[in-house]
Amino acid sequence: MEKIIGVRFRKGTKQYYFSPNGMDVQKDDGVIVETVRGVEYGVCATGVRKEEDDKIVHPLKPIIRIATPEDKKTLESLENKEKEAMTIFEQKIAKHGLEMLPVSVEYTFDSSKIVFFFTADGRVDFRELVKDLAGVFHTRIELCQIGVRDETKMMGGLGPCGRVCCCHAHMSEFQPVSIKMAKDQGLSLNPVNISGLCGRLMCCLKYEQNCYEDAKKRLPKVNTEVMTPDGHGVVAEIMPLPEKLRVKVELSDGTLELRTYPLAELEILPPSPKGDAPSQTPPRQPKAEEEQPAPRPAKQHLNGNGNGAPAKKTSQLKEDKPAEKEEKPEGEPNGEKRRRSRRRRGGRGRRGNGNGGEKTPDRQENKTE
Repeated sequence: MEKIIGVRFRKGTKQYYFSPNGMDVQKDDGVIVETVRGVEYGVCATGVRKEEDDKIVHPLKPIIRIATPEDKKTLESLENKEKEAMTIFEQKIAKHGLEMLPVSVEYTFDSSKIVFFFTADGRVDFRELVKDLAGVFHTRIELCQIGVRDETKMMGGLGPCGRVCCCHAHMSEFQPVSIKMAKDQGLSLNPVNISGLCGRLMCCLKYEQNCYEDAKKRLPKVNTEVMTPDGHGVVAEIMPLPEKLRVKVELSDGTLELRTYPLAELEILPPSPKGDAPSQTPPRQPKAEEEQPAPRPAKQHLNGNGNGAPAKKTSQLKEDKPAEKEEKPEGEPNGEKRRRSRRRRGGRGRRGNGNGGEKTPDRQENKTE
């Protein structure tokens, strides 16, 4: 456990921890502290209290001193200088023709640096602007581009509810907000109705989201069958926060009426089993057997006589007329006879004969008459 104080700076709601450095600092007292920007004036938001070590980022910087009346006068003079610097900042932006919107100007407490805040749709080349501003103020210049939500947090304003914007009043950090939260809470999805001054989704959508999620776990869904004091009904609408349901009840005369019941007065019925509904698709008829097309006539080839009569096949030729015997040359050795018989049967055999490479006579081809 370590003693700390929470300090808020101008135009901000986030607390930063500092060491009281043995001083008796009370809530709402002004303090002078050193930050990454330099020496700044802040306001004590919590007073001295003890905090666990795991919630503190070490090392803690000590406060320099409690603000004196002279420090408060210095702060007032700095605020007047900031208004003058804002006017010059706007003039220089118009002079350089830059597409940026000035938001605010802040001096450090020792006037060693001036921070200019602006918004823009994209990246802006402001190097010439920085040189021009440094020539006017003769001090260190820093330009900081911020988003539209940070702009609203810094400037403040009245929200759609009529109260000061939450981010400017009490929020220390922005929380993620999604369109799903608006759907769960049953709000209109019109961007005009669920957007804040910054044009983004309102931060207050996050406040009640946990309550809606917890209630929806216990409430039945829409179209669930329930038993009410007035008879059987179907859930038409759920109201998570009061834990009530609007039920479409079937009365004794057969008419339907919407009535509201607390969850405690309803009995959730088990879902009715769904029977297999008869198929509306007609049974598929078996395809009729298609008639086989007539066989196509065989192509007719011209025979050797040149007429259109079909030519006889080789097998028919062999049946009509036996093949002529192959003439055997005189003096053919027995070895050549064996080799020729193997070639007719598809066997292996060497080309040539035993007569010193003399060719054997060719077989005579069958001719059609």
